Amino acid sequence: MTKKTKQTLMRNGIAQIVLVMAAGIALGCSDAINATPIGNIGKSPADFDGKEVTLHGTAKDQTRIPLINMKAYVLKDGSGEIMILTQGDLPKTNEELTVKVKVTNLAIINGESLGLTATEISRR
Repeated sequence: MTKKTKQTLMRNGIAQIVLVMAAGIALGCSDAINATPIGNIGKSPADFDGKEVTLHGTAKDQTRIPLINMKAYVLKDGSGEIMILTQGDLPKTNEELTVKVKVTNLAIINGESLGLTATEISRR
C-alpha cells in the first residue's frame, strides 16, 4: 500500500467519524430544537391552555407528598421554569430531559393564569 493510499484511507476514516459524530449531535439536539420555550407558556397562558407541548430543560426541586400521592419537579430552561406534575419516577436533580406535557389553567383573567399546571404525558 502506498503512502498516498494510506493518507486517503486515513482522511476517509476521519471524515466518516466526523459525520457519525455530527449526526449523533444533531439527533440529540432535535428534542431541544422542537421544544417550546418554557417562558412562552407564562407569557401567553391562553395560547397553551388545554394543549400538549414538548418542553426541554433541566430538572430541579423535586417534590413528593406521599399522603396524596403527588409528585412534581421544576423544569428550567433559558427562558423560564415550570412545575411539572408526574405519575412516574422523579428525575434526578440537574438531569436534562425532554417532556411532553398537557398545559391547563384553572382560570385566565386579563391574560393572567391562575392555577397553571403542566402534567407530564411522556419523558425522554
